[in-house]
Amino acid sequence: MTIGDLREVVVAPSAPTGVPARGGEKVRAYLALTKPRIIRLLLVTTVPAMLLAARGVPSLWLVLWTLVGGAAAAGSANALNCVIDADIDKVMNRTRERPLATGALSVRQGLFFGLGLGVLAFAVLWATSNLLAASLAVAAILFYVLVYTLVLKRRTSQNIVWGGAAGCMPVVIGWAAVTGTVDWPAWVMFAVIFVWTPAHFWTLAMRYREDYAAARVPMLPVVAPPEVVARRTVAYAWLTVGISLLLFPVTSWVYVAVAGVLGGWFLSRAHRLQSQVRRGEAGEPMPVFHASIGYLAAVFAGIAVDVLVGLPPIGWPF
Repeated sequence: MTIGDLREVVVAPSAPTGVPARGGEKVRAYLALTKPRIIRLLLVTTVPAMLLAARGVPSLWLVLWTLVGGAAAAGSANALNCVIDADIDKVMNRTRERPLATGALSVRQGLFFGLGLGVLAFAVLWATSNLLAASLAVAAILFYVLVYTLVLKRRTSQNIVWGGAAGCMPVVIGWAAVTGTVDWPAWVMFAVIFVWTPAHFWTLAMRYREDYAAARVPMLPVVAPPEVVARRTVAYAWLTVGISLLLFPVTSWVYVAVAGVLGGWFLSRAHRLQSQVRRGEAGEPMPVFHASIGYLAAVFAGIAVDVLVGLPPIGWPF
């Protein structure tokens, strides 16, 4: 779908392709449009970033409203993504039950819902934290929709490498909500998620390679052999673990130990996949995919625990 197609959606009558949802079903359809599983993972990274920014527990009201605003921003981006990708969602087995693909909601309904959530996110974050946090949330929505979904996704196998930057923004938004600025630890956390995203998503794309091929979306597993995908997954997993350890100046040995142990576990899963592919086996990407989710959530939980334990940071070694 192009920007011109979106213009037609706004001005032309909308006709769902299936049976429109009613009552409670419509509420569930709108909720599904936001991709709540993705939102949960994004919010898991926000709270530890806020704790680290505050070097303790910030105002619980600030945390609550930042999560509300962040959830609205992520829901907006995901809903607008579903609007633009409604055509390919109908083709892919993994996504054909999404509300716009089934006709439970019309494309126009999805469009205005997504835009409304974006306005809500900006308003909530500006009213409860500051203009910087609110503006960063809008920037994340625009990047995910305009850069990743409209430009990169259907044109290059590097789509998720660069498009994943939008999913890194919750840690920056959380930091900005607490401090009103964005300092270097926030960018380190941003970088952790940025390099984690390809290793995470490419394994899912390996599992659903036929889906992406049928939809003509050039995810890396569609255009490259499994050996290349596995090798790059390992490389990005190493980058993820390495960058995660760069937080040592502002954390104690508690976090460093957690990040090191979890990093070793994540790398072992990635290397196992590469070994399977090298032996000529089909490979099992989903254990790496699920391990990546557990790894990211646990590493950020380690940040939170480190702050709450209250040990002095390691600091710079010079």
